Amino acid sequence: MDPKPDGERLSKLAGLIEKGMSRSRASKLATRELEEHAQRSPSGSLLRQVILGGQDGVVNVLGLVLGVASATNDARLILISGLAGTFAESISMAAVAYTSARATQDNYVSEREREKWEMENAPDIEREEVRLIYMKKGFQGRTLDGIVKKITSDKKTWLDAMLTDELGLGEEAKRANPVREAAVVGFASLGGSFIPILPFFFLPVWEGMLAALALATAVLFGAGYKKAQLTIGKPWKSGTEMAFVGIAAAIAGYAIGALLGKI
Repeated sequence: MDPKPDGERLSKLAGLIEKGMSRSRASKLATRELEEHAQRSPSGSLLRQVILGGQDGVVNVLGLVLGVASATNDARLILISGLAGTFAESISMAAVAYTSARATQDNYVSEREREKWEMENAPDIEREEVRLIYMKKGFQGRTLDGIVKKITSDKKTWLDAMLTDELGLGEEAKRANPVREAAVVGFASLGGSFIPILPFFFLPVWEGMLAALALATAVLFGAGYKKAQLTIGKPWKSGTEMAFVGIAAAIAGYAIGALLGKI
């Protein structure tokens, strides 16, 4: 979702408050905003994983098949190399996603346990850390004392505050799921990798090369366009940037294949 409407709603909310909106009405609207943001956070992470895997698959295999095509002009070799690259790429991307998410998960658990130990064994120091954190945010005097007392009176709230405000470990780190992320990235990479190969099942080599380039470019542009619509940025700019990456990979693959084909 484009974040601009959020900004427009918040501006409208501020204007309504200035005009005398009741605090209860403002509270309901603010709660709805927070709920929508919380719902978009996991989907935003999932979208990044899909784009990461899909784009990587399209770009890498496009460069590969065009390189082999320009070097050999043999449809059988193109399909064999493309399919081998597809499965190798997908497994590799899934493994990278798994290890990355596992590292994030392990780091979160380790830091959480460390903070728990410090809260139990050095509570005065941890309280002072909370005080310093909120002091840096501009709170002072009785307001600051009240915030520190409120946060440190509940161990869960206290722990969450230390993880988020001190260590910067938010919901994304908390929700890290290695198996899910490996599956999403791996299958996205698998799907993306098949796109540049498909034309060579039905067309002669030269026509297949042109079709693969056109199809991959269109898919990359569409993915970039949709990403900007759902997150942030200008759709046409984002789509063009992703399409350019695919074209650059195609040119590099074709040039290297053509060069090696002359050896």
